[in-house]
Amino acid sequence: MTDPAGVLEDRLLLDSGFSQSDEPRVLRTLGPLAKHLAGWNPNQVELRISVKERGGKEQKITLEARLSGWPPFVATSTLDDLDSGLIEVRKELIRQVDDAKQRREPAKNRESARKPLERPEASS
Repeated sequence: MTDPAGVLEDRLLLDSGFSQSDEPRVLRTLGPLAKHLAGWNPNQVELRISVKERGGKEQKITLEARLSGWPPFVATSTLDDLDSGLIEVRKELIRQVDDAKQRREPAKNRESARKPLERPEASS
């Protein structure tokens, strides 16, 4: 089985605004995303992160994910703190991926997940 954290290390491209020296920081912050990508083989995952106007009031972080068989996912943040922005795009991308997975889940599974558990009748 592939290490989920390895997907980020192997498949994340640091694009404009980031340098290789930022890689440990970005990987550490985006780390929780890895388990949400565990259903794909690493070669089915493309991740790209970029930042415009880094450190400025107009800073914008964009995290894009291309997952085989799915539409592209894009999360953005305009927070001016880099770490807070990374956390925001991570959470948003996780939400998008999880929502898309749930929409593809067979209707029967969705119904049983929403249905409350029935309590057995107490015997007298």
